[in-house]
Formats: sequence, C-alpha cells, structure tokens
Amino acid sequence: MGRQPCCDKLGVKKGPWTAEEDKKLINFILTNGQCCWRAVPKLAGLRRCGKSCRLRWTNYLRPDLKRGLLTDAEEQLVIDLHAHLGNRWSKIAARLPGRTDNEIKNHWNTHIKKKLLKMGIDPVTHAPLHKDDEKSESHAADNFPESEKINQLQPPETNNDVGSGSPEDQNSSSDESNLPDRNLYENDPLISCLFRDDDHDHDHDQLQVPWEFHQSENFDSFLPDIMG
Repeated sequence: MGRQPCCDKLGVKKGPWTAEEDKKLINFILTNGQCCWRAVPKLAGLRRCGKSCRLRWTNYLRPDLKRGLLTDAEEQLVIDLHAHLGNRWSKIAARLPGRTDNEIKNHWNTHIKKKLLKMGIDPVTHAPLHKDDEKSESHAADNFPESEKINQLQPPETNNDVGSGSPEDQNSSSDESNLPDRNLYENDPLISCLFRDDDHDHDHDQLQVPWEFHQSENFDSFLPDIMG
C-alpha cells in the first residue's frame, strides 16, 4: 500500500498564498504551536493542503527566518558540511539557524558550485581538479605502446655514407688505391720485397739480392773487367 494523501484534493486551493491566508496560519501556529500538519488546514480554517502549510511556514513565515543571501561564513560552513554530508540539505540546514534546506540548495547550485569550479575544486568530491588531469595523463602514458617507447629511447640512426668519413681516412684510402698491385710483381724478388707486410720495420730490413756475395772472393779480380 502506498502512502495516503495528506488531504482530500477536492476543494483544495492551489496557487500563491494571500496575505489573509498567511495571517491565519501565523496566528494558529503562534497560538497552538506546531502540530500534525495534516490537521492544520482544518483547525486554522484554510483550504490548503497540509504540505503546503508546512512549506509556507518553514520557508516564508516563521519568525526566526533569515532573509537575503548567505554570508561568507555561512557559505564556508555549507562547503564544510557538504564535504561530509553531501546533498543532505535538511541536515545541513539544521546547522544553520534561520536558513532553510531549500534556500541552501538553491544557493549552492547558483553560487557556491560555480565559485568552487573557478577555484579549481570539484564541487562533488571537494578535491583539486588538476589531480584528475594528472591521473588521466599517467593512465595514457601507461597505455602507450611499448614499441613507441623503445623508438623514442633509441638515438637516431647516423648516415654511414661513403663521403661521411674523416679526411685522414679518405686520404689513406686514396693513397692505397694509387699503389701498384703487388700481384703483378710476385716473380720479381727486388720489387716484391718492397711489399712485405712488416713495412713498419723497414729500418731493420735488408735488401735480398738474387746472388750470393762471398767475402773470401777477391774483389780485385773483377776490377780489370769493369775498368777495361
């Protein structure tokens, strides 16, 4: 079974309250105090719904009701309470005397929420907004392909063209290319000795001749033939 209606819909007046209706409700509450709101319309002589009488008294007619916008101190209190209670406006209004839950909710949506966003604070979680951006960036970095990470870490490939060598290397290669081919002089003992692999020790090498010279032979015997 659903909840029973607070009043009979037949003959119930709707729309804005008149000054006469407000006076009847104020006199009845101040005289009898707050009682069951279902019975207030009949006892006060009003053709209104009990819920309508309660809201009219709570939000507009009660003597301790504060008028105007919330002060800076009240706004800060609402922010602190909202961080712990969330959108429980009735509990928040209980901590602010003279303020209604409907008034606090409207002030939150029209003023406080926009102020928090300009300050970089999430009005729902009350956490800085830039942390969410950092989390999204770190999440995107974690999902970055490993192959792309490796390519970024590797240095760029160098151009190993023929002309990229140093001048000394080019000169040495050009000098070697100008030398005669040693295979052409394999049968010549005089020239082949010049192409020995230990060229760096050429100071200690001796020239090898194809004939043998013996000191015991008399060198003077050859002079007449030479001089003759």
